[in-house]
This record gives sequence, structure tokens and C-alpha cells, in this order.
Amino acid sequence: MAIFLTENSRVIVQGMTGTEGRKHTARMLAAGTNVVGGVTPGRGGQTVEIGQTTLPVYDDVGKAMADTGADTSVVFVPPKFAKDAVIEAIDAQIGLAVVITEGIPVHDSAYFWAHAVAKGNRTRIIGPNCPGVISPGKSNAGIIPADITGAGKIGLV
Repeated sequence: MAIFLTENSRVIVQGMTGTEGRKHTARMLAAGTNVVGGVTPGRGGQTVEIGQTTLPVYDDVGKAMADTGADTSVVFVPPKFAKDAVIEAIDAQIGLAVVITEGIPVHDSAYFWAHAVAKGNRTRIIGPNCPGVISPGKSNAGIIPADITGAGKIGLV
């Protein structure tokens, strides 16, 4: 039984067009994760090809969710933009936001956590500065190497 992430989770990657976002999107896809698109402001309407997969890029999380049915976001944006990225995900009411970015100022993290609480805790936040979430053999949202895990009774956060 998966708690945060299942084989049916529909994942978007905020910052997918950046170096780290693109690299780890490829790893998530290789692990079987259902990555359905990415978000990079100003690049909406573009696509990104990763291996044999072509993914749409959206300008904002709300549009990505509306078009893809995404329920999970993995945040790979630079620290100075991370607070706004997480707030955008919260405002769009994504179910799970996995914030990989390190170096986010503590007051920014406290702000987006408080914002989530004020919005009714509709968005679970994992992170920031975390390796992500994996349900071995099912789905991987983050930077955890899928080949170090195996299916069983334990998930990693």
C-alpha cells in the first residue's frame, strides 16, 4: 500500500526544462513514474523530449493540472524562485508537492508551509531539500535512485 505516491500518480515537474529537472525527469520516467508534463513560466506550449517520451510544458501549475490531471508536483527550481513555485502549486490545490530544491531560506519555507495551512492543508508538502518520495516498483518523485530500492512493505520519504 502506497501512502503518498502510487503507480496511478500523475506527476508534473516544476523546472523540468532546467538541467537538474530534465536529468531527474529522465530518471523518474525510467523508474516507471507517470510524468505527464512540466511547468516553466514563459515556456508554455513547448515540449521536451526525454528518451522516447515527449512531454508538454506549461506556464503554470493550474493549467498543467487542468490539461493532464496531475496530482503531484516535483519542484526543481532555483532557491530564489522556489517559494513562488510552491505557492503556485498550493494555490492550484495540487495534492502533493515534493520540494527537492536545497538552499531555500527558512523564512520562505515557513511562509509556503503557513500558506498551505491557511488554504486548508489541501497540499501535502515534502521537503524542501529532500530526495523525494518513492514507492518502489510503482513510482518515484524526486532524486532517489530507483535501483537501490525494491518492492515491499516500505516506502521512502
